Amino acid sequence: MAGVDGSLAAEAAIRWATAEAASRGAELHLIQAVTPLLPGHTVDHAAAVEILDAAVALARELAPGVAVDGRLDDGTPSAALIKASTEADLVVIGSRGLGLMLGALIGSTGLDLAANAWCPIVVVRPDLAGESGTRVVIGYDGSSASDRALELGLDYAHRHELKLRVVAAQPPNTELHRITPEELQAAVHDRAHGQHAELVQITGHPAEHLLRLSADARLIVLGARGRGGFTGMLLGSTTQTVLHHAHCPVAIIPTAALGG
Repeated sequence: MAGVDGSLAAEAAIRWATAEAASRGAELHLIQAVTPLLPGHTVDHAAAVEILDAAVALARELAPGVAVDGRLDDGTPSAALIKASTEADLVVIGSRGLGLMLGALIGSTGLDLAANAWCPIVVVRPDLAGESGTRVVIGYDGSSASDRALELGLDYAHRHELKLRVVAAQPPNTELHRITPEELQAAVHDRAHGQHAELVQITGHPAEHLLRLSADARLIVLGARGRGGFTGMLLGSTTQTVLHHAHCPVAIIPTAALGG
């Protein structure tokens, strides 16, 4: 599923989502949110329908073999997509929609979904949505979210024939939540398609190393909040930093997507 709004960022999301749906052999559902305006103003449904129809036409042109449909949903983009995420395997959005400041790399919709969606999400920047990357980079810390990130990243790398790099970064001056080399190897190499993954263990801020090691990545995958996050935080500092500064699309496993 992908969110559309007529922006260049949304077009990048459609292109990414269409390719992924084709790779998975899945259907693609496009959602255009129609946000209520101030009292006395009317919503231009005709314009919304035009945007949605153009998005559906683009997706069908990109992948004729993919079943594509679209629908309008009343409400804010965040509310519409979080609701729809209860029935989706993956939600794809652009990093910036219409009306946001040019300096804002990730809008409120992206942050809301990363924190609250009921399935994994992928955020695609329009200037960094190409296919030039050669690997998938996964942030791993032993948490349930990072286990799910590992599963998603392994599957994506296998289907797209990409190399895999799993990064376990340990904050300095603490042994809290440290992942041993044996634990990392068992977590990755014992899984399907994980036998040839590159394992990287580094001391330092996780976001800094993830960003540096993702310079040649096609996708970064990580949990919304790792084991070191504060109780009650739905989106950790590492995830927020990567979302704002990554040089490729970013896949996030929200806490709600873990179930239980």
